[in-house]
Amino acid sequence: MKKALVLSTALSAVAFAASAEQITVMSWGGAYTTSQVEAFHKPFTAETGIGVVSVDADNPATPLKAMVEAKNVSVDVVDVNTSDAVRLCDEGQLEEIDPAILPAAPDGTPATEDFLPGALSDCAVGNIVYSMIVAYDDSKFPNEKPKTIADFFDTETFPGKRAMWKSAKTTLEMALMGDGVPAAEVYDVMGTPEGVDRAFAKLDAIKGDLIWWEAGAQPVQLLADGEVAMTTAYNGRIFAAAVSENKPFVPIWDGQVYEYDLFVIPKGAPNLEAAKKFVAFATGTQPLADQAKWISYGPARKSSAPLVGLYQDGKTEMGPHMPTAEANLTNALPSSYEFWVDHDTELEERFNAWLASN
Repeated sequence: MKKALVLSTALSAVAFAASAEQITVMSWGGAYTTSQVEAFHKPFTAETGIGVVSVDADNPATPLKAMVEAKNVSVDVVDVNTSDAVRLCDEGQLEEIDPAILPAAPDGTPATEDFLPGALSDCAVGNIVYSMIVAYDDSKFPNEKPKTIADFFDTETFPGKRAMWKSAKTTLEMALMGDGVPAAEVYDVMGTPEGVDRAFAKLDAIKGDLIWWEAGAQPVQLLADGEVAMTTAYNGRIFAAAVSENKPFVPIWDGQVYEYDLFVIPKGAPNLEAAKKFVAFATGTQPLADQAKWISYGPARKSSAPLVGLYQDGKTEMGPHMPTAEANLTNALPSSYEFWVDHDTELEERFNAWLASN
């Protein structure tokens, strides 16, 4: 977790002084946290008088687990991915969240029917669908443009350094898709020793051209600095750089790996009831639609999708930039939390050993 606690812009000095209650929300930083501050934190404080302090971490599940185990929890709500939400819940690290506290859709549809499949679990409430994609710097490829996940691994046709997330998760899946395994078959192949060997062999082929990133802002910076020609990255980060900053970055949706981010409440949260209020508010139909106006992640509720409309610049239609847009799902892989809950430890150990080898 970053050492400095960043006071959310959701708190004005007046609101902070007047509020007798506040919560701390931990997320991933950058454009993603900005979208949450604008869509969730500010309106939540305005409606309830409860202040929100925002802190960021490279992977919020890691400090959450450490805090709970140390019985020294300083955050109330944490944004995590699906496999971490399931694992932490199974380990007793999280409070259970009763879906009855979640607001119905505007037409009265119960929350349990309005959320997308898999977005609700015993201890977690989904907020967005995000994906890991490949993106490239258009200026690096003046002639033929890369179009597929296979092109990421083809450094002969498309020369230049590459960057990938320093994790077995998504990296191995993308390696297999880059080697020709259809998205629908990836986890069947990865479930065999031969399939795992095949993924590492594909990574071996470009290991000398790889730079590894850990924080979500890094791949965008690596592209901007010209250190790499192509990178894996969170789709919302690439969208923000391309649309808000006019960077020549182009997403490749082929081979995307998508999943939910969800809100959880750590066991021992210091402000449990206020944390529940925040989760219920933030995952309502309109707040989730409002978040999607700030970053190109799909809302986790069906009723939110028709309300998204334009990016906050007032001219960019958000629909085509969502991971869930029909055209972007041709060879897309839904991340399997069941697979990673079962295989995370062994594959991360092998991945780290591979990184350390020549």
